[in-house]
Amino acid sequence: MVKYQQENSDKEKMASMKNREKTECEKLWTEEKYLVLSKSQNIYKQIREYLKVEPKLESLKEMIEAAKRLPENRMEGINAFQHIWGYFKKEAEPEEKIRFLELIADYQKENIEQEAIIRYIQELLLKYPNSYLQNSSIIKEMKNKENR
Repeated sequence: MVKYQQENSDKEKMASMKNREKTECEKLWTEEKYLVLSKSQNIYKQIREYLKVEPKLESLKEMIEAAKRLPENRMEGINAFQHIWGYFKKEAEPEEKIRFLELIADYQKENIEQEAIIRYIQELLLKYPNSYLQNSSIIKEMKNKENR
């Protein structure tokens, strides 16, 4: 009986640790997903699949860091910004959509850097708050740069 209780206790502890690790992975992914998407849609997809199994936080961090080390790819960046725009499309004014599309076009033509688009997204977030986006590293890192 004591041995059975010990085995159950050990199983519960393992399950709790796995749940905690999965929760930590999901939190990290919530923060980093758009930054990863802006670098590599392939890595983004790999991570999404990885999170469906039993993810390990350290492995997830390594995958995210690998994406961050990649050079800028404007088409990947545009894809990420279009995903982010989805949070505003129902509320944004037509002029705001036009401005966003102009920025995307300028970025694609290499007339501006992605920071200009991120600054515009930050402006939109002041008008249309969204804690999910505000906690995204692609947005937060830009704020940190500006505050230095």
